[in-house]
Amino acid sequence: MKPLLFFSSILLLALFSAPLLAEITLTTVAETEVTEVDARGEEIVRRTRANRVVPGSEVIYTITAKNSGAEPADNVVVTNPIPEQTVYVDGSAFGAGTEIIFSADGGKHYDAAGQLTVKQADGLSRAATGEDYTHVRWHLAFSLAPGEEAPVGYVVRVK
Repeated sequence: MKPLLFFSSILLLALFSAPLLAEITLTTVAETEVTEVDARGEEIVRRTRANRVVPGSEVIYTITAKNSGAEPADNVVVTNPIPEQTVYVDGSAFGAGTEIIFSADGGKHYDAAGQLTVKQADGLSRAATGEDYTHVRWHLAFSLAPGEEAPVGYVVRVK
């Protein structure tokens, strides 16, 4: 088993209409899904903390942005790196009411999943896939009211 490298290097970029009164706090949870069979023989899927994972395991990262301030927060952007030794699972990013974009160059440039390209060793470009992604970014398309939370996340596969 390989211990999960829990990356707390989440970057939150937030532009606020009242910067001294809006405060965003983040929490990150890494989980795996476990399938169990109940007494009636039915399968139940539940999530547990991803303390230790093995190659091939999928880990679900959920990042919750909470407005801990006294004023609404506008233009909240959450950026999270794809942890080393993992690859992004295509189509897994989630976040209601958010625009989700990706980077395949270490966070220098961001675009929609279908718009990213990477250069190959021969100098030619090809469409980027989840294996090429280095960061995921969410832009909340709504104002985050005081006390309100907005969960976003994605799934990775351990190499």
